[in-house]
Amino acid sequence: MKPVLSVEGLTVRLTTGGRSFDAVSDLGFQVAAGEVLALVGESGSGKSMTALSVMRLLPPAAEITAGSMAFGDLDLAAATEHDLRAIRGNRIGLIFQEPMTALNPTMRVGWQVAEALELHKGMDGAAARRRVEELFDLVRIPDPKRRFDDYPHQMSGGMRQRVVIALALACDPDLLIADEPTTALDVTTQAQILDLLRDLQSELGMATILITHDLAVVAETADRVAVMYAGRIVEQATAGQLFAAQRHPYTHGLLGSIPHVTAPDEATTRGRLAEIKGTVPALWDLPEGCAFAPRCPRSTYRCRKSRPPLVEVVPLRQEACWHPVGDAR
Repeated sequence: MKPVLSVEGLTVRLTTGGRSFDAVSDLGFQVAAGEVLALVGESGSGKSMTALSVMRLLPPAAEITAGSMAFGDLDLAAATEHDLRAIRGNRIGLIFQEPMTALNPTMRVGWQVAEALELHKGMDGAAARRRVEELFDLVRIPDPKRRFDDYPHQMSGGMRQRVVIALALACDPDLLIADEPTTALDVTTQAQILDLLRDLQSELGMATILITHDLAVVAETADRVAVMYAGRIVEQATAGQLFAAQRHPYTHGLLGSIPHVTAPDEATTRGRLAEIKGTVPALWDLPEGCAFAPRCPRSTYRCRKSRPPLVEVVPLRQEACWHPVGDAR
């Protein structure tokens, strides 16, 4: 099956504070219809920059310097602004992590969604309103007719996020990008939004890129996972492969640092919570070899001097490591 989106060699250069450096470097991944690909990593790993690159909504200080992003017959990396305006909010939907910044506070929420339908689908006001009410019902906003005329401040955080999801889905996109869609919500609302996204994914069958640092969300939602570190993908696998056995030491450390609830009849102590020692290097001052080498317990001279390429070791599994977990050193 041809992927909905195929990214190859994507590199994004950022210039700020008198420095120029690659915020995303030589990135490659694919996502197919009906599939959820999770981009995972710590803050600053390049996840959101990747999403902005796909949407071509990079800040003025950033530019794509290499690579391609094949979306159907169009290369998004080289597309004109005219082409992009026809795609954003239409064939590609985006769910922002903070609904209050995604919605216009001076405009009723229903008309904000209707505006996309009028622009991209040519609907008149009455038809757009009916469709918005259907979308509000789809994303489980109660009493859609009444809530259509609410302003964002009249809705809870969870309801605002449902409006943002409705806006992203309004034009039946081929690709949905969800950038930390539950970060600003309380735990109960997070669970509700995740349940909603899973149901919508199953019902609508669109390709989805889920950007998150929460591995619990990944375990519940994703089909495949790409783990990012310092602007690069260091491991990519199916969710089943990744949670069964992590090959890259960084991924192994991430999963090892997740707290576990101890049952009352089990031992009351599990020792200290595992940690990844050290800090993420500045993107403008990356080490000569593997970016993770200064923090890695398995690093050798080769790791410190030579950057490992991302290679496929078994079908659907890639890793960028000279000494992966499970291999003899």
